[in-house]
Amino acid sequence: MNILMLAPEPFFQARGTPISVYFRLKALSELGHRVTLITYPLGQDRSFPGLRIIRLPNVLGLTAIRIGPSLVKLPLDAMLLGRAFLELVKGGYDLVFSHEEASLLGVWLSKLFGLPHLYDMHSSLPQQLENFNFSRSPLLKAIFHGIERFVLSGSRSVIVICQDLLRQVKALGYGAKAVFLENFLDFDDKPPSLAEVRDKRKELAPGGEKIILYTGNFQPYQGIPLLLEAATLTRPGAVFVLVGGSGAELKAMMDRAKVLGLRGRVVFVDRVPPDRVPLFIAAADVLVSPRLAGTNTPLKIYSFLKSGKPLVVTDLWTHAQVVDDRSAILVRPDPQSLADGLNFALFDPKSPERAAAAKAKADREYTPEAYRLKIREALARACPSKAA
Repeated sequence: MNILMLAPEPFFQARGTPISVYFRLKALSELGHRVTLITYPLGQDRSFPGLRIIRLPNVLGLTAIRIGPSLVKLPLDAMLLGRAFLELVKGGYDLVFSHEEASLLGVWLSKLFGLPHLYDMHSSLPQQLENFNFSRSPLLKAIFHGIERFVLSGSRSVIVICQDLLRQVKALGYGAKAVFLENFLDFDDKPPSLAEVRDKRKELAPGGEKIILYTGNFQPYQGIPLLLEAATLTRPGAVFVLVGGSGAELKAMMDRAKVLGLRGRVVFVDRVPPDRVPLFIAAADVLVSPRLAGTNTPLKIYSFLKSGKPLVVTDLWTHAQVVDDRSAILVRPDPQSLADGLNFALFDPKSPERAAAAKAKADREYTPEAYRLKIREALARACPSKAA
């Protein structure tokens, strides 16, 4: 199958949707399909058999594009639409495959050129307005709800990445189009060596402390201030390692840590390439996700489950749709409860039992073969005659 894919984000960068796009492309290549990816100007090239990347020209002189909705995406998406139109005029495509808000463009183009459309629904478009503090306007939210319904109606197949999105799609009457595909793959092709893990532990905790690890961006919904408050209440003998912040958000959290008197107890690490994150996970004793908002499952949760390390998460739907109290330590989203959960994970002899149960589930269900099977199912619903 010859696929035109629209990805309205910097590809590749080590953050949510671009990571998902990476593994979609990898699976499509392994299944023998050819993909032309049209994406934003920024990002690092990635190579797979059958993949061609077309980048928009950086006429705005951008050096970064923030996560979530932003006004700068309007001219970028307009250029994305124009470039995709020119590509489809050439002919030879069997399917338009669109991510996030580019799905609106994808539906328009698929109707214009008589092609099926596959919508990769990484999140609810109206919910993004609140999660990223972009706007609380009822009118704008209503417009985004209308766009979402239009896209679902105009798509032959819809990939949903979590139970909450599946529920929403079913409630809107499009459940027959939905394929539930969790983003459970990660960059673990080459596990770190014992020597690398030992050296990393010495670097992060030179005094032999236990390591509590957070990985991910520092957006407000991730709950980093909550984690720092909990650090002040956690028993001595542990160091908090926070990997993934950058720029003003990183500086703000470093300043907050100083105000809280956490000097020596918190280590901040700027963004690292995704293939280095497994090293930090392997070096850690406890993993934590203090997320406060949203309903999508954090990508990191699947890597954490596979690790065999105790996992502490806030007891919210964003986590609870994947983990329960048999595989993780669920806590209320307040500093004392999070600290209590971290203390349990660090020092209670029953903590490793949950970690072992989580790893057993991940090893059984979260495999590359299962991922490719779901991709094949999504393609078959969109374009049955070409999906094999």
